[in-house]
Amino acid sequence: VLFLQIVHILNMTSAKIVSFLLHSEESLHSLQNRIEFDTGISTGNQELLLETGICLDPRKPASQCVIDGVRGWDSYMVYLFDKSKTVYDGPFASRSLSDCVNYIVQDSKIQLPIPQLRKVWAEAVHYVIGLKEDYSRLFQGQRAAMLSLLRYNANLIKMKNNMVSASQQLKAKLEFFHQSIRLDLERYSDQMAYGISSEKMLKAWKEMEDKASQCAQAEDIGYLDEQIMSLHTEIVELQKSPYARRQGEVMESLEQRAIDLYKQLKTRPPDHAYSDSTDMVKIIVQTVQSQDRVLKELFGHLSKLLGCKQKIIDLLPEIEVALNNIKEADNSVMQMQGKRQREIWHLLKIACTQSSSRSLVSSSLEGTAPTAAATWLPQSSSGNTTPHPLSSLAAPENGESFADVIRDNVNYLELFSSILQEVRQEQNSMMVS
Repeated sequence: VLFLQIVHILNMTSAKIVSFLLHSEESLHSLQNRIEFDTGISTGNQELLLETGICLDPRKPASQCVIDGVRGWDSYMVYLFDKSKTVYDGPFASRSLSDCVNYIVQDSKIQLPIPQLRKVWAEAVHYVIGLKEDYSRLFQGQRAAMLSLLRYNANLIKMKNNMVSASQQLKAKLEFFHQSIRLDLERYSDQMAYGISSEKMLKAWKEMEDKASQCAQAEDIGYLDEQIMSLHTEIVELQKSPYARRQGEVMESLEQRAIDLYKQLKTRPPDHAYSDSTDMVKIIVQTVQSQDRVLKELFGHLSKLLGCKQKIIDLLPEIEVALNNIKEADNSVMQMQGKRQREIWHLLKIACTQSSSRSLVSSSLEGTAPTAAATWLPQSSSGNTTPHPLSSLAAPENGESFADVIRDNVNYLELFSSILQEVRQEQNSMMVS
């Protein structure tokens, strides 16, 4: 018997406790099926919370419900919530009176012998204590719901911060992209008249600019930010609410009064005296009334907590979608930036190749032109000759004819022509792409 594992589950929708004897290595799903049979709450809508607000892990066995060495198996509770409901209809009816207590409540002035009255009042004190404990358990369930809400809220804040950070990064990249592509388009337009031009590439760049403007829609998260801030304000107000704190002081005071009244009765000698139960019945009535009031406040506050929690649950997928849209837009911008930079370097390569080819061809043509000796050695203003920069070239010796030099230059021209042909083909392929 000492090693039996018994779990007590407080159904917050009905304020009733159901207890189950756990089988060896029983899974949580098996326990949930048994809970569904007893409470009518389907396994998909069951939310089982520990006092810390942690939801039970479906991957672990059902024995996680039993905490050893805390307060004993007969007092530790697991709190059951129905995820399909956000408004709870409390307060619920108080626990039923025993026959003898109901007897004195019906007629508080009836005279009973002291020995019999002690038994009746003992049950009355037990009833008052039970009402206070019922409220304490339900308040603990409300507290577990609040802790669970705060855990969801912490996850919401984390996702919101990630979303805001990603949005700011996307905004900065879009600003850089727009500024750089405007500059590229301006410089490209300036060189079109005397440089390289490609209508297809120019059209592609303008389409990139339009697509970047469309990507800016992903960074607009203002509507989500407003909902999150409004929800945060609501949660803070719920935390500050007096109903978030224990309201059982009156019931605890009535409990102590009932105990003191019973102690006074015990000191009376067990003679043939009789007494009524007027004072004890007043305490019972006041305790019931106090419980009705605090339970109404408790379940009203609990419904607000569950409503906020449902709002968070609804917001999380929207934030996830917004974050994915931002990441996709970010990747698109970076791809467009990389593509445009590769095209610019391709243009630069073509321009440099053309410039180098023209320079080489010009130098070759100058070397083949028949020139007089005076052109190699120009006269200075003083009549002295200054060496020309090309004078260091070796001149034909031993009657070597200029025909050999011309032949070599013709070979160079053919080589340069093939280079120019390759450059034109590369330029045409770029324009087609």
